Amino acid sequence: MTASGSPGVRVVPPGDRGATTIADRVVEKIAAYAAREALGPGLPPDGGAPQAAVRVRARVVRARITLELGYPSDIGAQCAAVRRQVAQRVEALAGMTVPEVAVQVERLHPVRTQAVGRTR
Repeated sequence: MTASGSPGVRVVPPGDRGATTIADRVVEKIAAYAAREALGPGLPPDGGAPQAAVRVRARVVRARITLELGYPSDIGAQCAAVRRQVAQRVEALAGMTVPEVAVQVERLHPVRTQAVGRTR
């Protein structure tokens, strides 16, 4: 098949053109950034940035997020927010399904509170 008006130029049907491949490292970066988004101000100032490790098979992603949180806080709610955000962002940006997001809390950082009006 040739393009009309272009002798010798072959037109390849859309189904035969190939596929876009997204590297695992790119998916890891998306997942780590999504975890930061989910935590927002909940990230401890002296803590490290969330890290992500993913396994991609047939456009299905299994992710492990490692992070540090402030304490006291609602750890369960923060981990659930990270799971939701990572799954949504990877699906939206990479077009891959994410059935599993494991969140591992490496360290809890005590939040320093200022006692107003209290003296010892």
